Amino acid sequence: MLTRKGSIAARLFWLSAGWLVLALVATGFLLTDLYSRALDTSLAQTLDFHVESLAGDLLATGDPTDPDIALTDPRFDRPRSGWYWMIRDANGTLYNLSTSVVGIDLPALDIAADAQGRRTAILGDAFGTRLRAVERSVSVAPMNYQIIVTGNLSEILELVEDFRGQAFIVLGVVGAIMAIMSAMLARLAMRPVGQLSAAIESVREGESVSVSGTYPREIAPLAEEVNELLRSNAQIIERARNQVGNLAHGLKTPIAVLRNEAATTKGGLAEVVLADSDKMSTLVSTYLERARLAARTSVVGKRADAGMILERLTRVMGKIHRDTAIAFPPPAVGLPWFRGDEADLEEMAGNLLDNACKWSASRVRVGLSAERTGTGPGSMLLVTIEDDGPGLSEGDAEKALRRGVRLDEKTPGTGLGLDIVKELVDVYGGSLALKRSALGGLQAELRLPTARSGPIARSNAS
Repeated sequence: MLTRKGSIAARLFWLSAGWLVLALVATGFLLTDLYSRALDTSLAQTLDFHVESLAGDLLATGDPTDPDIALTDPRFDRPRSGWYWMIRDANGTLYNLSTSVVGIDLPALDIAADAQGRRTAILGDAFGTRLRAVERSVSVAPMNYQIIVTGNLSEILELVEDFRGQAFIVLGVVGAIMAIMSAMLARLAMRPVGQLSAAIESVREGESVSVSGTYPREIAPLAEEVNELLRSNAQIIERARNQVGNLAHGLKTPIAVLRNEAATTKGGLAEVVLADSDKMSTLVSTYLERARLAARTSVVGKRADAGMILERLTRVMGKIHRDTAIAFPPPAVGLPWFRGDEADLEEMAGNLLDNACKWSASRVRVGLSAERTGTGPGSMLLVTIEDDGPGLSEGDAEKALRRGVRLDEKTPGTGLGLDIVKELVDVYGGSLALKRSALGGLQAELRLPTARSGPIARSNAS
């Protein structure tokens, strides 16, 4: 049994959207980390430059208390800025410092020096500011001095946080644009599938006899296989029709010879042969008719205007049954057509209408409408034929649908009419129900598959 499971376009969208979100989040964190590293490197290089400047001034003057030892960066003049410098000896005695050093004390960096004699560490001042510190030893005989310079690391971290927020906003906008693009690409990629589905539906609705159009290389083989299946189906049906015809010609002649010989001979054997020949002829005709109906209704693409057919039938039956008033209100505009052969609909509706006219007292009412099936988008044609006759009980209505059963032998007929209708209904996947009519008699409800209304295509699709 064929079941539907989601949408390929939706799967493509959600799969691409999921990977896109992961990629953008990873990109955001990666960019933030690179930006943080770049700012931290820039801060370290700036501090190294300031340390070298102070060391140069100290070596030039030779006096750590000289007021000419200073840095021109205004941040070292602003208290609590996080930008500080000091010159002190190994015992912690201060000789010089920046004017920004107010109320703080920078600890010595008790870590190993690198190849250039520098020490770097992250500190915190009394105001809660995180600092990056660089310290270097400078020897001015006979003393050894320590030059320490700090920069405001908290400012760097705030810049990184701001950058992260802005980066994720920008990446979110980019992600939304790319998500829309992914949805459009998914719909564009699945458009050939929709075109193929529409082409197959056109064949089923009778608007075309084969799947036509230009498709990508991934879908083109499917369209070719559908056309090959249609061609093979047509060949099988044609072969079955030929076999049915051959069988009919092969059996009718021997049966006719047996009946003729038995009719010209007297005796018990002749009567038995004649009776069995009649049964054989009836069975052959019945099963040949079944095969003919099955072959005819297996052809894909046939459809017929049910309203026009019922209108024509009511006119014909009105002339045959002149004592019966047949009412057929005009059906609704835009009513779907019958998806099947016109002759089959005439046979089904004609049998039901003829029975209604035979059993009615004086009135018959015919109706045609579309009926929604379940919760899906499909619909069925509903043909109702009512009469004001005696009607049937539930048990009799069930018996009436059996082959050859006649509830009243006085009324002319073979009892096969309703069974032929039921046979055709089963072939088309419809239903037939017999109920009590509002007119007092029997109401026959015939449900059949629908097709789109409109002119029937006559030309072969390329």
